Amino acid sequence: MATILEQLRSMTTVVADTGDINSIKQFKPTDSTTNPSLIQAAAGMPEYQPIVDDVLQQARKDAGASATDEQVATLAFKTLAVAFGKKILEIVPGRVSTEVDARLSFDTEKTIEQAHDVIAQYENAGISRERILIKIASTWEGIKAAEQLEKEGIHCNLTLLFGLHQAIACAEAKVTLISPFVGRILDWYKKDTGKDYTPAEDPGVLSVTTIFNYYKHFGYKTQVMGASFRNTGEITELAGCDLLTIAPKLLAELNATEGTLERKLDEEKAKALPIEKIAIDKATFDKMHAADRMASDKLQEGIDGFSKALADLEKTLAKRLAELSEPAVK
Repeated sequence: MATILEQLRSMTTVVADTGDINSIKQFKPTDSTTNPSLIQAAAGMPEYQPIVDDVLQQARKDAGASATDEQVATLAFKTLAVAFGKKILEIVPGRVSTEVDARLSFDTEKTIEQAHDVIAQYENAGISRERILIKIASTWEGIKAAEQLEKEGIHCNLTLLFGLHQAIACAEAKVTLISPFVGRILDWYKKDTGKDYTPAEDPGVLSVTTIFNYYKHFGYKTQVMGASFRNTGEITELAGCDLLTIAPKLLAELNATEGTLERKLDEEKAKALPIEKIAIDKATFDKMHAADRMASDKLQEGIDGFSKALADLEKTLAKRLAELSEPAVK
């Protein structure tokens, strides 16, 4: 009998949620996505030290002799995610998502500027922008940045998405892909209610199901990629979703499990559902966001977490740069 992972692949595009290149080689996903926390973790692994060192040495040259280690590290982190992305694209046949600085989440213009820089780095390496998704937080400002980038043929993955208002705004902006965070929604509800949830009643699963059905009912082209899973039950409840980005540990569990996987999300069934269309402008977005405590809490928490991971990564890079600059002991 086919494994659950094999059956899942037949109805959903499986994406690896990791910066660990060895895991990507093992599970052979179509696409891969990373975030600042994953890049920080991968950068600390001994097997990836050569990638980190190459980036640091190039950044030292680009920054000039007068630059401090901290200034060089800041420059290096902007290229490190692309360096990992290039390695990942040697393995996966599809796309890689590369995230812009989470500290720019409320700045439309600077988000666009950094996205241009990321795309330029890939294109200078001979990699088409068709294989890149620029990952941006689903703030109103981030969505507006993505709207402009999509008009330029730069495809975007809107992350840290927790509410229907964010999803509708992304679809109206014609973004390529959204990443609703299933597990983080569950975390919030478990903490808020003190309840445990079965996969079928999991608030994160229900949120992604609602978004998927809304998109398919109204014919939006934006794809839904469920993300941030806490267990395999959440994943199997979303079988049929456009894409699912899954951590290596859960991929391994799915690959080791046999049984029959039922399709839970269906585009044709969604078209027949009685769904009311919601018009989204900034005022409506802000009102819905303020009314949704979970989405408000988790969006800010996610931005803060990714921002801290970037700051920690800069410190790690500065420390490694100092080690590289020390004269060799004879």
